[in-house]
Amino acid sequence: MSVAYFNGNFIESDEPALPIEERGHQFGDGVYEVMRIYNGVPFMLDEHLDRLYQSATAIKLPLQQDRESLKHTISELMDKSGLTNLVIYLQVTRGIASRDHLFPDCPVSVSMTAKPFREPPAEARENGVSVMLHPDERWENCYIKSLNLLPNILAKQAAYEKGCFEAILVRDGKVTEGTSSNVYMVKDGSILTTPLSNRILPGITRMAVKQIAGELHIPFVEAYFTPEDMLRADEVFITSTTSEIMPVVRINDEEINSGEPGPVARALYEQLKTMIQRF
Repeated sequence: MSVAYFNGNFIESDEPALPIEERGHQFGDGVYEVMRIYNGVPFMLDEHLDRLYQSATAIKLPLQQDRESLKHTISELMDKSGLTNLVIYLQVTRGIASRDHLFPDCPVSVSMTAKPFREPPAEARENGVSVMLHPDERWENCYIKSLNLLPNILAKQAAYEKGCFEAILVRDGKVTEGTSSNVYMVKDGSILTTPLSNRILPGITRMAVKQIAGELHIPFVEAYFTPEDMLRADEVFITSTTSEIMPVVRINDEEINSGEPGPVARALYEQLKTMIQRF
């Protein structure tokens, strides 16, 4: 069952609920999180909520609802969905008010949806995926998980039209991240990924990979790299809440190493499954 929540009410996900003059609808004036639920248990929920509150603070959005209240609503939504393996989308906007660029004096709007999770195709994880390179045309504050995703959407669509799983974004000759993922390369036994800054989103699965790398005694290095570096890498992979750990075997039709998923990405994924079971 696909259910939703909007400002205190649980509703069917296709039930009309959003007023025309709502800041998220008219301005994209809000922030969001996407969370995985495995066997009825949210994965890294505290980390997701930490990032939500950080994003809200960054755009001066007064999210006064405490995290325990949000956790309770998430739990209720899960129960009402009747699902155990699902994805929850949580969105907070500056609220319902007459359209004006200045901040309104009104309560924020909180909405959520709970839907069955659709696993990526098994062959994608088994055989790896193709990606394409794309200019990073986004704004300067990508660390905020903002509703304003038009550049990401255009790049993702361009990748889809070329038969690619993801678009890898490049700014000033350096890899930043994917449209909805963090990017990694493996070279000489070390995992490299772009350092955290205002230019990329601090991924939740990235946090998990860093922890897992430590458990497996694999060096985790935050360093800038170029598309050419990726093409010479031993392995490349991407991570996100919905893709988990996904091996990349081709970039712009050029194969990475053997053109097959490598042992580091496979080992990380197996350890991630163990980590999920611990929650």
